[in-house]
Amino acid sequence: MKIIPYGKQEITQQDIDAVVGALQSDFLTQGPQIASFEKEFAQYIGSQYAVAVANGTAALHLAALALNVDTNSKVITTPITFVASANCIAYCGGTVDFVDIDPNTYTIDLNKLELLLKSSPEGAYQGVVPVDFAGYPLDLERLRSIADKHGLWILEDACHSPGGSFKDSTGTHQKCGNGNFAELAIFSFHPVKHIATGEGGMITTNSEELYKKLLQLRTHGITKDSSVLIDNHGGWYYEMQTLGYNYRLTDFQAALGSSQLKRASVGLERRQNLAKRYSDALSKYPLVLPNVNHQSNHAWHLYVIQTEKRLGLYNYLHSQNIKVQVHYIPVHTMPYYRQLGWKMGDFPVAEAFYDKCLSLPIYPTLTNQDQDIVIQAIDNFFS
Repeated sequence: MKIIPYGKQEITQQDIDAVVGALQSDFLTQGPQIASFEKEFAQYIGSQYAVAVANGTAALHLAALALNVDTNSKVITTPITFVASANCIAYCGGTVDFVDIDPNTYTIDLNKLELLLKSSPEGAYQGVVPVDFAGYPLDLERLRSIADKHGLWILEDACHSPGGSFKDSTGTHQKCGNGNFAELAIFSFHPVKHIATGEGGMITTNSEELYKKLLQLRTHGITKDSSVLIDNHGGWYYEMQTLGYNYRLTDFQAALGSSQLKRASVGLERRQNLAKRYSDALSKYPLVLPNVNHQSNHAWHLYVIQTEKRLGLYNYLHSQNIKVQVHYIPVHTMPYYRQLGWKMGDFPVAEAFYDKCLSLPIYPTLTNQDQDIVIQAIDNFFS
């Protein structure tokens, strides 16, 4: 029986040709493909700068470093996300705090965030890491207003939402990660994401200062820029001016990313069509379907339903080779974070969501016929 995964990359002959071309070039890494991919991605997102890195977690880590997260930092994020959204703060020695999710959008609850900040001493928090969960674009304009009142920076985790957008107060569609409201945004190019490079990530920003800092941090903290060198012994000379990391992307990965980017808009449209088919077909079952805000352009990385019979439905669909998944186990319930004092009951909305959530297959190459198999299996289960 054919396996239908919850997510899957698409590799075309165009992608293969692009990678082969890079492999046959003079550069496997640190070559021209990197800068080309960064420029093309920045144009797609609408930001001024983009920095390609090894993966989405590396992007989060470097972004936190660029924002000066250290042992004195306390930063807020959501419990419904992949652990890396919180871990990037811990990597830098900072303290992670959480705010519960909005029951309608599954993103961080901005009302509860505002209440926390108003009830905390001024300066208690340095920043916030919101997540465009499942591709739902958070209202970053409102978050920017809240952050400015309390002196916070914003690091947008947009791994689920390339191409997504929300409508601001002027009626303008603001693309996720465009840098108009967040200091930095990050993306992932894992195979189940909208754009796949195997592993890979990107950081976007409109700040030239942060951009230059990120370029240095991703390559061991080393610079060869003669305008900032303390000494200069000749053309070979370089300096490690800060503690950085080897978080570079390869040229053949960047070539694959550039090729995939050419059809990103088509892939996004297909995801949106699949989501509508699910919503139309599943409305008659005892399920909570994803909320659709017509002021937003949902990127549909995930199509997440909720059901009281989650375990039974999960097991049944897997028995039919439909590999649904659960996104996510709340971060604060992980053993590492429990050791830091978090416990079940701290964020009841997130915990209730986790108890019922299930991600159905959604990816651009999912055919209508295969989606109908998923829908029929759900019908069979509830029948």
